[in-house]
Amino acid sequence: MGKFAGDKMTGAWKWYRENGKLMQTGSFIEEKKSGVWRRYHPNGALYDDGEFDGNKKVGEWRTYDASGKLIKTTKHKVK
Repeated sequence: MGKFAGDKMTGAWKWYRENGKLMQTGSFIEEKKSGVWRRYHPNGALYDDGEFDGNKKVGEWRTYDASGKLIKTTKHKVK
């Protein structure tokens, strides 16, 4: 669920699983992933989060197990 500007995805978006649980959230600027993105495990716990800048991961991304425990941190170069 989100908005279109003409035929391009823009602004905040949310995706849901068939069972209605939140699957992912993120934003677009001129149809490119931008800002904070979050994905969720099927049980609703956070799977990972981090930022995009023009479709590229930037900064620190964190990955969590299904119980919400941080299991990995990955750093991406900021351009």
